[in-house]
Amino acid sequence: MAQALNRALRDALAEDPDVHLLGEDIGALGGVFRVTDGLAAEFGENRCTDTPLAEAGILGTAAGMAMYGLRPVVEMQFDAFAYPAFEQLVSHVARMRNRTRGAVPMPLTVRVPYGGGIGGVEHHSDSSETYYMATPGLHVVTPATVADAYGLLRQAIASDDPVVFLEPKRLYWTKGELDGRVAPFGRAAVRRTGADATLLTYGPALPVCLAAADAAREQGWDLGVVDLRTLVPFDDETVCAEVSRTGRAVVVHEAAGFAGPGAEIAARVTERCFHHLRAPVLRVTGFDIPYPPPLLEHHHLPDADRILAAVARLQWDLV
Repeated sequence: MAQALNRALRDALAEDPDVHLLGEDIGALGGVFRVTDGLAAEFGENRCTDTPLAEAGILGTAAGMAMYGLRPVVEMQFDAFAYPAFEQLVSHVARMRNRTRGAVPMPLTVRVPYGGGIGGVEHHSDSSETYYMATPGLHVVTPATVADAYGLLRQAIASDDPVVFLEPKRLYWTKGELDGRVAPFGRAAVRRTGADATLLTYGPALPVCLAAADAAREQGWDLGVVDLRTLVPFDDETVCAEVSRTGRAVVVHEAAGFAGPGAEIAARVTERCFHHLRAPVLRVTGFDIPYPPPLLEHHHLPDADRILAAVARLQWDLV
C-alpha cells in the first residue's frame, strides 16, 4: 500500500505541475513511512517540501496555495499530530468554497496516517475520523486495499473540494495488485456477500472483518462484508441493499464507540432499513478511552472474537 500511495503521488506530480507536497520529513527522509520516498529527488524541493514542525502553519500555507490555484497535498505525520491544524481545517479549508459561493475552489488533500496496530504510543495511533466526518465541506476517504489506495488518492488530488485522506498505518505493508479501476467517491465495495448478516467496516478493520467472516462459517453463519471506502460521501444505496437482504448488521471500526462513526452508520441503516431488520444494528469499536499503551492495544482494537460475540447477539431465535 505504501508503494501504491507513492506511485499515486509520483503520477500526480508528473501529470500536473500545480501539485505540490508539503509535510514534516517528507523530503530527504521520504516520510516516516516512506510514502514520499524519492519524490524530492525526482521533482525537487519546491514540489516536495520539508516543512517546520508546525501543523497549523502547514495547513494554513496549503490553504493559501489552493486559493491561488495550486493543488497542495499535505502529510500530517501521525493522526493526532493533526489536531493543532484543526482550526485551519474547520474555519477555512472546509468552508472556503461555500463561503465564496463556489468562486474559490479548495483542491487540497490532507493525508493522515491513522489507527493502531503498530505498537505506537499515544498521539501515534488515534482514529480521528469522527471529527472530520462531522465537519461539513470535507470529503473523508479511507482505503483498505492497495488498488483503492492508488485510485482514491489520485481522485482526491484531482478533486476541487478538500479531502481528508486517512491511511491505515497497519495496512501500509499489505500487498495487492493495481488494476487501474477507480471507484468514484461515495461508492462502497461488497468484499464478500453473505446470507445471514452484514459487517459494515472500512480502513484498518477490513482484514479483521474478513477473518471474522471466515471464522463464522464454523459456527454456521454466512456473513457479508462491506468496505465503505469513503465515509463522506456515504454510500447509502449499497449499504442498505446489503443490510436489507440479510436483515442483520454489525458496524466495526477502531474509533471510540460513543458518538463515533458507527453511531451515524447505525442510525442511517436503521432509518432506511427499519422494516427489513430482524435485530438492532450493533457496533464493535474501540473503547471510550484515550489510546492505550502499546502492550495493551490488542485489548482495545476490535478482533474476530469480539465481532463474532456481537453477531451472536443478533437475535437469531426470532423469526
